[in-house]
Amino acid sequence: MIVQIEDLKKTFHGRTILDGVSLDVNEGDLIALIGPSGCGKSTFLRCMNGLETIDSGKAQIYDTHLASPSEIGQKEFNKRSLAVRQKVGMVFQSFNLFPHLTILQNLMKAPQVVGKIPKEAAELHAKELLSKVGLGDRAHHFPDQLSGGQQQRAAIARALAMSPKILLYDEPTSSLDPALVQEVLRVMKQLDQEGMTQIVVTHEMRFARDVADKIVFLEQGRIVEMGPPEQIFGNPKDERTKNFLRHFQ
Repeated sequence: MIVQIEDLKKTFHGRTILDGVSLDVNEGDLIALIGPSGCGKSTFLRCMNGLETIDSGKAQIYDTHLASPSEIGQKEFNKRSLAVRQKVGMVFQSFNLFPHLTILQNLMKAPQVVGKIPKEAAELHAKELLSKVGLGDRAHHFPDQLSGGQQQRAAIARALAMSPKILLYDEPTSSLDPALVQEVLRVMKQLDQEGMTQIVVTHEMRFARDVADKIVFLEQGRIVEMGPPEQIFGNPKDERTKNFLRHFQ
């Protein structure tokens, strides 16, 4: 077990966003988080990566224990969050590439600044990753010279540049034209085959059904049902799961 989330709770301005969420993740798992908009999926990812504080509960990420700042103090929470982000990469739906840097420079920046990797080594690794995601010939292009699908593949490569143990994706294909979705999903499938642990917030139900090891259905901040794709899609136990999946049939 490389991730253990236990009874995680989070509120914003008095509104409960996560209400006692628990999840275990094994190395190499691809887990799909599904559910209606506003059910807490994205917040769950951000808590897992230390981008949001936890109100109560705990998140054990490898050897780092995240807990509420009220329990461990804000300074210690910040320190542990940074330690988590050394092992956990995140891909956002809006790409978040630096517009003034080339794609190659985007990939090199964090390894050089955060990882203190020499320029030559960072550049070599960045070029290898761009080739991996099918962008070897786009290294010296700027983000606005790429399609949305290419930008998202570059964002995945940038996350991989820090050699993470886990990749988190917050609806990585939601802002893409349908024709571009498959090129991003292909990269994620390839990473799954290579053993990368991935947790994906997605509305791509076919991808979730065909590739995920575990489906987690959330509603109103709680996990309603979780299990292998054949169970969730073929024989869901909860009526709320059935109702949600009807929209995608």
